[in-house]
Amino acid sequence: DRVTALNDAPVRPGDYVLYWMQQSQRTRCNHALEHALRLANERRLPLLVGFGLAPDYPDATARHYRFMLEGLGEVAAALEARGIGFALRTGDLPAIALDLGRRAAAIVCDRGYLRHQREWRYQVGRLSACRVIEVESELIVPVETVSQKQEYAARTIRSRIHRHLGTYLVPLQEEPVAVRADALGIRGEDLSSPERLLGRLRVAADPGPVTRFCRGGQAEAGRRLEHFLERSLPDYEEERSEPASEVSSGLSPYLHFGQISALHIALQAGAEAFVAGLAEGKGRMKLQPGSVGMRVADERSASSRDAFLEELLVRRDLAHNYVWYARDYDRYEGLPDWARRTLARHAGDERPVSYTPAQLAARETHDPYWNDAMTEMVVTGSMHNYMRMYWAKKILEWSPAPEDAFATALELNNRYFLDGRDPNSYANVAWTFGLHDRPWTERAIFGTVRYMNANGLERKFNMEAYRLKVRRLLERTG
Repeated sequence: DRVTALNDAPVRPGDYVLYWMQQSQRTRCNHALEHALRLANERRLPLLVGFGLAPDYPDATARHYRFMLEGLGEVAAALEARGIGFALRTGDLPAIALDLGRRAAAIVCDRGYLRHQREWRYQVGRLSACRVIEVESELIVPVETVSQKQEYAARTIRSRIHRHLGTYLVPLQEEPVAVRADALGIRGEDLSSPERLLGRLRVAADPGPVTRFCRGGQAEAGRRLEHFLERSLPDYEEERSEPASEVSSGLSPYLHFGQISALHIALQAGAEAFVAGLAEGKGRMKLQPGSVGMRVADERSASSRDAFLEELLVRRDLAHNYVWYARDYDRYEGLPDWARRTLARHAGDERPVSYTPAQLAARETHDPYWNDAMTEMVVTGSMHNYMRMYWAKKILEWSPAPEDAFATALELNNRYFLDGRDPNSYANVAWTFGLHDRPWTERAIFGTVRYMNANGLERKFNMEAYRLKVRRLLERTG
């Protein structure tokens, strides 16, 4: 189910098999890489991995490119050590794949979910003279296997995902390399200096890299996962909504760039035990020492494990379902009909205050909590999940029209977040306007779309601790 042929061309005689890497930027637990290597071994050919770097990738800035290049440097070194070739080229992505594929017996690519990513792959499939094969490696259960249509909410997709987990939660075995690629002689860009390569690409310099807070690569992703499982997971359910807490995994940027596998995360977090509990008709189960998922060996930790896996297995897949099946996932017109109707009825309501996108980016609002959330985003490329919701809701409240609010929230989201321009980003912004939610009590501006305010933050959380956290982040920037 993970494998889809994108054309009817043959697997022909060639000098190598090409894996056109784009979404899954890693060497471990990468189904596309292992499928390509298996294909190469069957034909006694070396494997070449090609990566295309587009200087004009939609909404990407130096922040995103630097993080990605740090990871790709690790990828190149790991592939070379394994006997697999690697070539990074800059320019038009389909053209790069087709050029590297001229001598290939077949082209294997990983799956992208956004409109332009899918079109790039279909274009290569249309124009290539050899077989082009797409392999799902980012979702544990392929999006079409879960559902053949756009789902309305987590409640409608959860059982669909759960019923397949026992089949797909399978560790991926690495293939041996039968023929090394050392003699291919195909070279690409030098990755030893990301700064020099960034300078040549002339990408938008602002916002800049966030290396003080977050570095790219599968090694750092693995370190963060280990720290999360050992230190934070037991407290995840209880503390995850607290803006000042540090229990979040911090893995979202690494998932966005494919530097770590969702399957690997789930297995390490005890998903097999979670599935065993589902088979017994339980939402969670108490684990015994020595069992699968021993890191979550008490009831509190098992409950936290379930909460974390809900985010990884259900909420994340719901976002991918949205961008896969919704034609207008990045447009206001893609919102649910009920949400657009209620917002239209209140479009003329008087706003308590109105801010331009430039004022918002400069953190020039009257709301200290919103300003702090924006500061966290600008400085670190990330933001606490609960504050993300509050941040976007206030943009809706402070914009002259809901259509303007949608455009502003998406632009800021994609520009500053390391994990922006992602299925989760599009779903999260749309959630602010009613996606995957239900009507609530009607009020000004929002209509029946869910409302959030500062009083709610103060009632539920220690907001002074959050403000102190943000001040300390600013101090680290010098």
